[in-house]
Amino acid sequence: MTRPTSSDSMRLPPPRPHLLARSPNVDRLNGWLETLWRKGYAPPPSLDPEEMWVKALAKHDLADEVGGRSAQDVADFRERLQRLCSAAREEARLNPLGRTMAHGQLQRVVFQRLQLGRLWRQRPDLLETPLAPPILVVGQQRSGTTRVHRLLAADPAFVATPFCDSWNPVPRRPDLRPFWSWLSLRLGQWINPWLQTIHPTAPRQVDEELGWLAAALGASTYEAQWHIPSYSAFSEGRDAGALYREFARILRTDAAFHGNAHRARVMKVPEFTENLPSLIAAFPEARIVVTRRDEREIGPSMVSMFANQMAIQSDAADLSWIEREVARKIALRKARVESALADFSGPMAVVDFTAFDDGWEPVMSRVYSELGIPLSKEARIGIEIESTRSQKGAHRVHSRQYAR
Repeated sequence: MTRPTSSDSMRLPPPRPHLLARSPNVDRLNGWLETLWRKGYAPPPSLDPEEMWVKALAKHDLADEVGGRSAQDVADFRERLQRLCSAAREEARLNPLGRTMAHGQLQRVVFQRLQLGRLWRQRPDLLETPLAPPILVVGQQRSGTTRVHRLLAADPAFVATPFCDSWNPVPRRPDLRPFWSWLSLRLGQWINPWLQTIHPTAPRQVDEELGWLAAALGASTYEAQWHIPSYSAFSEGRDAGALYREFARILRTDAAFHGNAHRARVMKVPEFTENLPSLIAAFPEARIVVTRRDEREIGPSMVSMFANQMAIQSDAADLSWIEREVARKIALRKARVESALADFSGPMAVVDFTAFDDGWEPVMSRVYSELGIPLSKEARIGIEIESTRSQKGAHRVHSRQYAR
């Protein structure tokens, strides 16, 4: 397992005066970009999917789009990109920085799509990598999924995905992904000083596989940043099988690259809650840990997170709309998880957010027992270290910020 590198020692940001607050650096960047575009030094970044394909295919073969994928999965990505770009252009009301960030993210996803396809054309054996049954942490955002995920990941019998691999899924030698991730996190913190209180992380720290779903254009990464209701509706109403088939291909590739496919991978992404049947279909032997928390506490934290991201990329971020959208999303995810778990017969444990008030040991002992996994001495040591570390985490500042 890649051991966490703590980000908690990073200097805490100034107080966040209100939910739609943003750094002065955002306004500086917006001004610089507007000047560049107005004076003709550079064109505004394109949000046209066809232009993105042309740019990416200049360095790739068209066959790279198909590598390792079915025609259905290829078509799914194409349609998702078309609809997401349209929503970003027509609904998100992006400012210059938001448009630049949206272009950068989506162009990068297209490049990664072709890079992965090329790799799978050259190494089809990667897609046959046998995997140990994973452990899936499933729950609403802000319901304790990160805490449970990182406690389980502290067990040396398991393996988890570091931030750098999640957001850079194409493996290479030498592996410079930790450096590029460090650079992106530093830039992100310069733009958004509250980034590390909302979701503390570091390049090599255990993190969720959100980057793998974003690479297949799963909605949650993008709807947390932009006002794109048409894409949310499209994604929620669409079969998610293609997303999780791509996710499984990336997981097999990552496990083969690191040589840890024989160890159970502990994985969590809040988006799992929206399409749990597709996730279970991709990993039918999985064990599941479900986290639960009072929705009255989940909602404000989610609103704070969405508002923080949207205020940076749009000058028209609407807090009342964000509150309504968060309430809708919580209800949707709750209903979908309950429906999916009614048909699940595999090992499962449920963890309430408040259960950790009495310490980690009774909670995690029960989780291991219900999953049918022995809680070893080595696991206890690792979990104790992680629990102590998390008690000092910058994330605890977040609740004080959104309570303002």
